[in-house]
Amino acid sequence: MRFLVKSLAALLLVLVAACSSAVRVTPPSPQGPAAAACERLANQLPRELDGEPRVASEPPSPYVAVWGAGQITLRCGVRRPAAMAPTDTVNDVNGVAWYADPYKPTLFTAVNREAYIEVTISVIHQPGNVLVQLADPIKAAVP
Repeated sequence: MRFLVKSLAALLLVLVAACSSAVRVTPPSPQGPAAAACERLANQLPRELDGEPRVASEPPSPYVAVWGAGQITLRCGVRRPAAMAPTDTVNDVNGVAWYADPYKPTLFTAVNREAYIEVTISVIHQPGNVLVQLADPIKAAVP
């Protein structure tokens, strides 16, 4: 019985540690108005996105948000997408223009804002659902 209790306690500690581990994401380094807009956005983002809870990122940054075990990541203040040409079409989702990277089908970048906002969405999620849920916070925080 004592062995069983110790085993269960050890298993619980492993599960808690696994659930609380931060997801490693390299934060961008926006400057000036873009940095201020990204900091406002950090306070507007939902605690849950497409059914995934928001979790910590490593290193901690106001320019990064993560949901689930990294299934959805947001980086605010990134550079303009390198693959984006001036003639490329963007998709409007509730007033936010999103560039879908043709070489990385899980990568979307909001491009009609004071700061570029990059969102990576795992294939287990529908991009439309995620982008719709992000539209209002982005419009409220990033002109």
